[in-house]
Amino acid sequence: MKLIIINGPNLNLLGIREKNIYGNTSFESYFKILKKKYSKIQLEYYQSNHEGELIEKIQETGFDYDGIIINAGGFTHTSVALRDAISSITSPAVEVHISNIFSREKFRKKSYLSDVCDGIISGLGLIGYDFAINYFDSK
Repeated sequence: MKLIIINGPNLNLLGIREKNIYGNTSFESYFKILKKKYSKIQLEYYQSNHEGELIEKIQETGFDYDGIIINAGGFTHTSVALRDAISSITSPAVEVHISNIFSREKFRKKSYLSDVCDGIISGLGLIGYDFAINYFDSK
């Protein structure tokens, strides 16, 4: 099985930014734990602060991978282009958010990605990525 986690803008600052919302663990540290836990799965990670680069990565991996786990960060609430990229590929996707986007600012309650993803995991912290991997592993 081949999965990729794609993180969007500002998620490179996990462990540093807004610790009260996102915790104090960097994604790189957490990814090492995931790779060890799921050693039989080919697990990759990609992060970019640029919308076009995220679209290119979705297009690059979205026909050959068994699944995409995407946390598009702020682009979740603004990017029709990311939605179109996900809807144009054959690999299934799961949307993950570390914070509960439905309990935050009004503009965060709308996701342009949810209806083209198999599911959404929101508000459970970093473990949401673990749950998404489990979803694909149990298919």
